[in-house]
Parts: sequence; structure tokens; C-alpha cells
Amino acid sequence: MKVIICGAGQVGYGIAERLSAEDNDVTVIDKSPELIQAIRDTLDVRGYVGHGADPEVLAAADADQADMIIAVTLYDEVNMVACQVAHSLFNVPTKVARIRLQNYLLPHWQDLFSREHMPIDVIISPEVEVGEMVLRRIALPGATEVVRFADDNVAMIAIECDENCPIVDTPLSQLTELFPDLKAVVTGIWRAGNLFVPRSSDSLLAGDLAYVVASRDQVKRTLGIFGHEEPDASRIVIIGGGNIGFYVASNIEKRQPNARVKIIEQSRERAVAIADKLDKTLVLHGGGLDQNIMREAGIASADLTVALTNDDQINILSSVMAKKLGCKSNMALLNNTSYYDFTRAMGIDTHINPRSVTISKVLQYVRRGRIRSVHTVQNGAAEMIEAEALQTSPLVGMPLRDLDLPDGVRIGAIFRKGEVIQPDGNTVIKSNDRVVIFSVAEMVKQVETMFRVSLEFF
Repeated sequence: MKVIICGAGQVGYGIAERLSAEDNDVTVIDKSPELIQAIRDTLDVRGYVGHGADPEVLAAADADQADMIIAVTLYDEVNMVACQVAHSLFNVPTKVARIRLQNYLLPHWQDLFSREHMPIDVIISPEVEVGEMVLRRIALPGATEVVRFADDNVAMIAIECDENCPIVDTPLSQLTELFPDLKAVVTGIWRAGNLFVPRSSDSLLAGDLAYVVASRDQVKRTLGIFGHEEPDASRIVIIGGGNIGFYVASNIEKRQPNARVKIIEQSRERAVAIADKLDKTLVLHGGGLDQNIMREAGIASADLTVALTNDDQINILSSVMAKKLGCKSNMALLNNTSYYDFTRAMGIDTHINPRSVTISKVLQYVRRGRIRSVHTVQNGAAEMIEAEALQTSPLVGMPLRDLDLPDGVRIGAIFRKGEVIQPDGNTVIKSNDRVVIFSVAEMVKQVETMFRVSLEFF
């Protein structure tokens, strides 16, 4: 597939890195010569210095031969015009744009992006996507990552196994015997910097991060079995009242009316603006590293601090400071992936990877055919894929034990006519089933090839 990416920032670089690794023909456009040089030096992609919506630059990038344009510059208007130019002048089939300003996405303006006006096939709103991920983690305090599949009926949750985890050192095959009615499957384990798909004879160890696929109504029970029965956070302090912080606070007001939320916002103008729009949330003007402001926000009695500023270092330091001042738990938004391996050592309970959220959304549309959803795990080390099986699929009509699934691949759940099925060796996939699959990165291409006919990856 030939893909043009407009924008070589963190998100654009991440998308280019992933797509080029999968042997796609990738071209990146950015106004910054330094960013383009860096991407040329480190990735197998072409790079052009210029404006992403400039017809001459797009022509030089062979837009007339492109299958897809992905516009993820810092500016919504540039992203929209780039898609319009790609459509009108070069007839690019699929156009993806990152749009941050929520006013563009209001329901009464939804016709703006129709084919007759500004033809954008896929709109990515990072603030909404990241905000929803934060809200899911707040709702499930024992999980370090939560992703929904199959119309919200299936969840992939990442669960830390500490020394008090009741099922540590227990072979996974015994878990089925101990909990026969539990609709949950351990599909992946992150251990000592390595991600792998476990066999039924493998056991979880203290320090592992388990990726578990479960029926939605079994998620809290699954967390309890892993020893995570943390109470819901009712007193929450948000550091940063930007788009994500405001989105999280306004939705907590709707979904958890009994929760008490406070926002600390550096900009006085922004603090006044969001205070006028929020009904129950208290907005404090001040810096996230100001201990006096934190104490005024009641940090010592808070259940959770969520740091959502645009500065990773402020998010890290404010999260650590909040805990030192008595807050029970914390969560930080971190863009720089180099920090991820040190979050625990720094005292951060949970971190959010906004780049991963955006890349996952893009991959959902790069994967061809009957792909419903894609989510990257551990900065691209694996993927959770939801795909629909067709009648001609080699998956259909054969017990799972007889399928020649490659190592590094595990089917976590099957969604059929509103019912979640926990797969075992006797399970037979039927036509139109939606299959949730965990695959390590090295096996993704093999999975695509294996399911080429049925799932229409190509």
C-alpha cells in the first residue's frame, strides 16, 4: 500500500515507523527540514520538506498513485485542506485527518465532511480517544489498560500481577478448572521487557503484566481474581484543563455524578472558560507543581490524580508530588516513550500513551477488509485485532484445536449474535462471527496472510 503522511511529529513519525516496518510504501511531508531529515535517517521512508496541502508537494510525493493520505499535522485546517486537495486533484481513495477542535465535530455540522463538501473518510480526534481511555481506566481502577471490542461487549484489560496476586504460579490450564464459568482468556504476558503469548502450561509470575480478554460483564470479577479490588475513585484531581482534561471532567460529571472533581489549570483565561462550562467541577488557577495549590485542591484526601498537561515532565513530577502529599493513586499522560520503562520506579501507577491511541485508530483503516478494530500493545510489540469471519474462511467450521494458528497468536473471544463466547479447543467459529485476536508484532503479517481469503486483509 502506498501511503502519504502529512506531519512528521510524534504521531506522524509513529505511524510512519509502523507502516514502513510492514513493507508499505511510505512518504512523509513536513515543513521542518530537521524532522524530515530525522525521519529519513531512521526509517525506510521518503521525505519531502513542504506544506502538506501544497499541490506541488503532493504531486512530487506521487499523490496520484497513493492509496491513502493521513494528515496529522498540528493544524486542523491544514489536515482538512490536505485531504481536500488529495481528493480533488489526485483522487486519493482514502483520506484520514486528525481534527482536534471539537466544534468541527458537533452533530449539527456533521455534513461538513461529506463527499460533496470536504471529503474525509476517517476523522481522528485524539482528545476524545485519549479522554475515553482515561475514563475507562478511572472506571476500572485495577486495570492499567482497557480497550473495548465487539460493540463494547468484550474488553482487553492489562492487569499487573503483584506478589499478593492469588493466581501467581498457577498454570493457566488450572484457571479454567478453578473458574469454569469465567469468560476470560490470558492472551499475552509482558515479562522482564518481553511480550509473549503463553501456553496453557505456563504460569503467571509476580511482576508480570497480563493482557486478558474478557466478556464485559466479567471484567470486575476478573480483576478480583487477580487480586485487584480497588474501590472506585470518588475524589479526583485533574492537573491540566486543556481539551483532554475538560473532556474527562465533563464526562465524569455525567457518568459519575457522585464523584468530586477538581481541576488545576495554569492559564487563568482557560481556567475561567472551563469553569463556566462545568457544573460540579471546581477549577483552581495555578500550576501543577505548586504544592500550595495541590493542598488547596485537597490532594491529601484524594483517591486519584490525573496529570493531563502537554508537558511530560510536569505530568511526571505532579503525579509523584501528589502521592508524596497523600494522594492514593496517580495516572499520567506521557508522549515520550522513553519514559515508559521507568514509570514504576518514578512512582507512577498508570500512564496513558496518546500516540498509541492515534496509531491504533489509523491501523484500523490501513488493515484491509473486514477489520472492525485494531489496538497496539506495548508500543507496537503486539496488536489486538477484531475481525469478521466470512463463510469462505479457513477459520470457519473447524474446531480451534485443529486450526494451524502460528505461535504468538491467540484467539481471545468470539462475538456471535450478541453473545460472547470464551474459546476453547472444541469451539467452532461460524460465518459472521467477530473474532478478537491477540498477535505479537512479528506474527501480524502471517495472521493477515492466513486469514487473507476470509477476513479480506488484502
